[in-house]
Amino acid sequence: MGRPRVSAFLAVSLDGFIARPDGGLDWLEIPPPSPGEDYGYAAFFESVDGLVMGRHSFETVLGFEAWPYGDTPVEVLTYRPLDVPPALAGKVHVSADTPAELVARLGAAGRQHLYVDGGRTVQGFLAAGLLDALTLTRIPVILGAGIPLFGSLAASIPLRHDTTRVFANGLVQSRYLPARP
Repeated sequence: MGRPRVSAFLAVSLDGFIARPDGGLDWLEIPPPSPGEDYGYAAFFESVDGLVMGRHSFETVLGFEAWPYGDTPVEVLTYRPLDVPPALAGKVHVSADTPAELVARLGAAGRQHLYVDGGRTVQGFLAAGLLDALTLTRIPVILGAGIPLFGSLAASIPLRHDTTRVFANGLVQSRYLPARP
């Protein structure tokens, strides 16, 4: 089996945060979404056959009213023990693999397209040169503080703009691809 494609699909504030300092996501509804508009998320999610997220993202999702990922297999990256709720047994797996180890293992298991979510997780896949597409939806709000999508990197990561969509409610979504030689 070959290496699966790896994509990220995230919302960010204009100042680059993916959550408030306390992890809050209430700002994602500023401005209110257009009726029936999901900004391409459903089509994107249908294209993936595995999701990789960090522990903090997983803990945030556990607080949602319902598990949003159906039966899609989820890998939670963490180095600390993590209890998976019984209702998610068989759907959620805990891993301490590096991004390269995880991509190799999931590719060998037949995965074709992985969705990577969470700030540190996306940063790790970017730094490892494993991210094939990065879709960012900019929400027109400045948080002033929060959890950043991007942190310090050992080197710059050049990207190539692919597409940009502007939505009626002011959201701007851009897709970037690695500028690999």
